[in-house]
Amino acid sequence: MGEFFIATTRAKRQLLEISEASDRIRNYISACHVVDVTQLIILEAIRGVEVHKLAYWDAQIWATARLNQISEVYSEDFNVGATIEGVKFTNPLTLM
Repeated sequence: MGEFFIATTRAKRQLLEISEASDRIRNYISACHVVDVTQLIILEAIRGVEVHKLAYWDAQIWATARLNQISEVYSEDFNVGATIEGVKFTNPLTLM
């Protein structure tokens, strides 16, 4: 949710007003299960940086998915079709 907010409200390329992004996040939170970032996720993300050479924020997404048995993540930040330790990354923008 945080990455969505930052990506859609950043000053250089603002896609949504802050209030609209906030409203969308409230809707997503009510419709989806949101996983908290834990100490274990942070440590696993650091391992993802070390072992898989991921940027930290990408590694945190990967670690959250891996430790919560989420097998597929939709993101434009990873190589199309990449699978890292059982977590597959799909670019939702290429599905159109």
